[in-house]
Amino acid sequence: MRNVTVMASASPEPRTGAIPLVVDLDGTLIRSDLLIESGFELAGRAPLSIPGIAVALCRGKAWLKDHIASRIAFDPSTLPYNEAVLDYIRAARADGRPVFLASASNERLVKAIAGHLALFEDWFASDAKTNLSSATKASRLVLGFGETGFDYIGNGEADLAVWKACARPIAVGASAGLKRKLTAAGLEPEYLPSPRASLADWLRLVRVHQFVKNVLVFVPLLTAHKFELPAILNAALAAVAFCLCAASVYVLNDLVDLNADRDHPQKRFRPLAAGLIPVAHAVLAVPLLALSAAVVASTVSWSFFAVLLTYFVLTTAYTFILKRKMLVDIVVLAILYTARVVGGAVAIDVIISEWLFGFSFFIFVALALIKRYVELAMRLDAGLPDPSNRNYVSTDLPIVGMLAAAAGFNAITIFALYISSDAVHGLYRNPQLLWLICPILLYWIGRMLLLANRRVILDDPLAFALRDWRSVIAGICIGAVMFAAI
Repeated sequence: MRNVTVMASASPEPRTGAIPLVVDLDGTLIRSDLLIESGFELAGRAPLSIPGIAVALCRGKAWLKDHIASRIAFDPSTLPYNEAVLDYIRAARADGRPVFLASASNERLVKAIAGHLALFEDWFASDAKTNLSSATKASRLVLGFGETGFDYIGNGEADLAVWKACARPIAVGASAGLKRKLTAAGLEPEYLPSPRASLADWLRLVRVHQFVKNVLVFVPLLTAHKFELPAILNAALAAVAFCLCAASVYVLNDLVDLNADRDHPQKRFRPLAAGLIPVAHAVLAVPLLALSAAVVASTVSWSFFAVLLTYFVLTTAYTFILKRKMLVDIVVLAILYTARVVGGAVAIDVIISEWLFGFSFFIFVALALIKRYVELAMRLDAGLPDPSNRNYVSTDLPIVGMLAAAAGFNAITIFALYISSDAVHGLYRNPQLLWLICPILLYWIGRMLLLANRRVILDDPLAFALRDWRSVIAGICIGAVMFAAI
């Protein structure tokens, strides 16, 4: 295959008079955007590169693409390709038509994709000086094939200039707005399908099933016995704010982990990894969700706003840096869980007990370790290599399990000391009944460890527990004991 970059002087020559088919890349051949993907991959893998990315952007989009592409490891085999476009290309080749790939993405990435698919005669791409997009792409293709000397498959408004210069426009996944612009331009394209994002896809992207974690903001309400309506409303608003804030970081995390997710047997089906939601839309969703969380938090109190802001900053640091630090990631995850409890206390204006804080921290360390145990066990069972975005290896599995058990039983010890303390007598008339909670916790933590070892728990252990009927019954029993002790 010849390398036809935007600066090449030679023009490709069609075979046997058959009109060439030229195919766009981002949003057309693949259901993603390579610039956004590669930018987030570089920023996530090397956060110190972010200033360099900003400097490269100041030098122009072509230089930015070249700067990023030269610094990432790229595997074209994991990309979400559009099967309808691939079928169209194969049909064209079967008819003897030459097929070319033309993309505004950097030449390093385009060359890798063209080589992987082995479906193209040549390729056109951006280099460090020229961004092969819109009118620039149209001029280059006209130079190579002549006015209306080629058919073109594209997907967006940037392709209008090319469609006007081609013989037959083909539009992939065209929106209603794009169809109107095509009609206004006097074009009658052929339309090819592309998967559309559904509400279910967006709910999966923001991990709505993980919102159950935010019931933790109600824990201070229960332990402080503050059941007044204003406190309940503030706690509910705090939970909503945490849901929106967490959702923004979940989307950001999926953007950073796209390549790692595509190598994962379960995570490769996530909406961004599978190409079900455009990455550009996901990028817009991050600030919208974060700003919505800030608005809700400000209606609770500015103190709660400060807690939520701290949570957001820490989760963002976790996404880019801390999750790659062995055991530091566990401590940070436990702090993030505990932040929900602290946020709940601040929202209803009660002082969080040091006993509750200590118990929460150790129980969440245990759950974070179980989460890592589950991930490592899955990779070990599937024969996958050690994760590239975590600083753990498969041989760490037994140590991680032991640390989880130790943290869980330390939490029970703290609870037992709390029952024996003077602090409990001011809140409960029958504090001795609280001893019944210890065997329930012992059963629940031990069961979670065993289920993780048996590969029954396949995701976040807290989310699993809230769906597990035995865990739910254990929680109900703990609540009943606390109510009886009041």
